[in-house]
Amino acid sequence: MTGKTKRKGSTKKHAVGYTSGVFDLFHVGHLNILNRAKSLCDRLIVGVTIDELVSYKNTETVVPFAERIEIVNNIKCVDLAIPQDTLDKFIMWKKLKFDVMFIGDDWFDTERFKQYEEKLAQVGVEIIYLPYTKGVSTSARKKKRKGMNLG
Repeated sequence: MTGKTKRKGSTKKHAVGYTSGVFDLFHVGHLNILNRAKSLCDRLIVGVTIDELVSYKNTETVVPFAERIEIVNNIKCVDLAIPQDTLDKFIMWKKLKFDVMFIGDDWFDTERFKQYEEKLAQVGVEIIYLPYTKGVSTSARKKKRKGMNLG
């Protein structure tokens, strides 16, 4: 989906927002999502996936966790960067008590996020699906690097 935000619920600005990601080989697509998320909440907390958890994507990071979290923590629109040590969004809500969660629209209408929508709605949390920036992908960049024998 391009140009639109998939969402349910109100258009009000939320107090505390949460999003997460690996943020490896940080690029403008990451920045676009973070800026858009911040525009919809007063305080943006960003979970940066720890190296041990990245294996769920059957890959490993190029940039180590300590550097990735330092980069994210120094982005103007980010109020707090924290380690994401679980993929369970409800566990993250229990820790952080955010009002809204932002996620890329490639997760829209997936079984996993339909379940999160139901569970988080029970505690008053809205999930907003933000569009990815077309043509920008960490995975594609990694493939390109591999093809160029850059490691």
